[in-house]
Amino acid sequence: MSDHYIGFNKPYLTGKEYEYIARAVSSKKLSGNGKYTQLCQKFFEQKYGFGKCLLTTSCTDALEMAAILLDIKEGDEVIIPSYTFVSTANAFVLKGAKIVFADSMQDNPNIDAEKIEELITDKTKAIVLVHYAGISCDMDRIMDLAEKHNLFVVEDAAQAIDSYYTGKDGIRKPLGSIGHLAAFSFHETKNIISGEGGMLVVNNERFSTRAEIIWEKGTNRSAFFRGEVDKYNWVDIGSSFLPSEVIAAFLFAQLENITSIQKRRKEIWNLYYEGLQELSKHGLIKLPQLPDYATNNAHMFYLSCNNLEERDALILALKRNDILSVFHYVPLHKSPYYLSRGNTDKTLRNSERYADTLLRLPFYMELKDEEVKKVTDVINAFYKDCPSLTTSTKTEHSAVHEQ
Repeated sequence: MSDHYIGFNKPYLTGKEYEYIARAVSSKKLSGNGKYTQLCQKFFEQKYGFGKCLLTTSCTDALEMAAILLDIKEGDEVIIPSYTFVSTANAFVLKGAKIVFADSMQDNPNIDAEKIEELITDKTKAIVLVHYAGISCDMDRIMDLAEKHNLFVVEDAAQAIDSYYTGKDGIRKPLGSIGHLAAFSFHETKNIISGEGGMLVVNNERFSTRAEIIWEKGTNRSAFFRGEVDKYNWVDIGSSFLPSEVIAAFLFAQLENITSIQKRRKEIWNLYYEGLQELSKHGLIKLPQLPDYATNNAHMFYLSCNNLEERDALILALKRNDILSVFHYVPLHKSPYYLSRGNTDKTLRNSERYADTLLRLPFYMELKDEEVKKVTDVINAFYKDCPSLTTSTKTEHSAVHEQ
């Protein structure tokens, strides 16, 4: 590997992680729901006005908690986008739900809100949406549909920390604060990280007490430690969803630096956008489209090529210049598991197009301006040279899937 190799992701450390982890270890309280867990939860509740926040060991765990809270049962239908990570579906499949896949929008990978209503039946119980790349879905439209059909809305906000939606009322709302429930990720590829980690946000008070019980293995242990009951018991189903204090301590160091982290990530995002503008103007690539109602939290930078063959060739060109770029999801409606369950092979044109054409570029806090320029220079040169795109390129590179 060259000394000038530019990887896809590099976890960023603020410098306080080791100190806070040492303090957690010294406190002799390493299991969940200690000082740092509570500091992190309080941070989110105060900064973003979220309802009850509960740290989890992953976003997947948070989604599984959501499925339990919604009492998803065998035969219930849950609408989700096909262009997403498997956890979005798995959490509800584990409870017996039938997943109904929705297509992406024409101009961005988010769920097409205008196509949801035709998928709703008398068995539909929830809509689970994904704010892809931290860009908001059309939340007014989705929440109106949910109210009309008496459905729950879960925001898979894994990529959406510190991003906002402005609705028809003119009020700017943090993503994760709008649906009945929301799930966040602090995986090492996200803006704010703890290695692995997640959080459930409970915005509807009807779920608040039960969420805490499910979080604590089905017991009222938290209420006991607050002095609200004289002993704790097994009162509901649940599991061990709490992260350790080591994870929470790491996360809190990141949260203290969220402003500077976000500032730098947005600078990097803008450098990419400016460096590739000419290609976009000439229709050679498509750059991310930001709806009027959405903000950009600079979770990732992606572009869309014109076809699969072109994307394969571009990945190879970048690789030859010591740059790792990666594609993203294989649509879940085309997955071996989904098709093996007797589901009909269906066509979702936009989801399938993104699977073939979307390419993510290196993106991390410590990426240097000159490294961004190198990436954009290689891409600009690739299109200027107009290489012959042959199927042989497909076997000359290896791309990885990232969460």
